[in-house]
Amino acid sequence: MAAPTPDPLPIPDAVLVDALGSEPRRPAAFRALLARGAAAVPAVRAGLRHPQARVREQCCKLLDELLVPEALGDLTAVLDDPDPRVRIAALHALSCERCKPDAEVCRPDRAAILPRAVRLLHHDPDPHVRAYAVELVALWVHGDPAAAAALIRARDDDPSPAVRKKAGWYAPGGAIHRRTAPRPPRRPIG
Repeated sequence: MAAPTPDPLPIPDAVLVDALGSEPRRPAAFRALLARGAAAVPAVRAGLRHPQARVREQCCKLLDELLVPEALGDLTAVLDDPDPRVRIAALHALSCERCKPDAEVCRPDRAAILPRAVRLLHHDPDPHVRAYAVELVALWVHGDPAAAAALIRARDDDPSPAVRKKAGWYAPGGAIHRRTAPRPPRRPIG
């Protein structure tokens, strides 16, 4: 059996990014860009500034799996997007370590991200955005008192019961906080 021949006229990455805004074309375009991996990242990063919110959201979702350190600044800028779906996708891409092959390399800079994440957690008008901001703030809850204080404040004062509940899981004393606590070093035997 002969090996498949490459497509002589591959669809340019920028065209696939535009297709993310079309419901019938979105799934195939998303899969194609994801399959192209790092080669598609420049077009996906450019898509974060697309006029259609749906395209910006999908580009955030692609960067969730294709994140490279150079794209962290682009994702950080999208935290100010006017569409809450885009802000949610950016928050997830910045905070989720499960989706990335090398999460340590692409962990956002605490000094650059934490203040913005706390601002979203306390002031975003959309409760879904605030709920996703909990996870981003929680990246630093074990080592930064400001992160712990922000989660406690959200747990105690957020107007949304769902945000209060989620913040309670990540705040000091919460179930996820306990589960993710750094383990003390083992003492040598003998």
